[in-house]
Amino acid sequence: MPGLMRGMARTAVIAGTATAASNAVNRRQAGKNMAAYEQAAAQAAPPPPPAAPTGGDDQLAQLERLAQLKAQGILTDEEFAAQKAKILGL
Repeated sequence: MPGLMRGMARTAVIAGTATAASNAVNRRQAGKNMAAYEQAAAQAAPPPPPAAPTGGDDQLAQLERLAQLKAQGILTDEEFAAQKAKILGL
């Protein structure tokens, strides 16, 4: 019976040691992975700045003002067309 107990004890020690070693390796690898992830996140390019407004609202307001001036008879058709082309960049 002592031989059986000694064999069981040896098996328990070996299994416990193997588990402890495996857990240590897993923790170390997880730490390395986390460090690599944090480093990659820190080196990631910042998001691009938002695009500058193209002036679409401003162009629309200018075209509406031109249309009002034309409707009031202040601008001729040729003047309206020229100003419209200038605003639209044509």
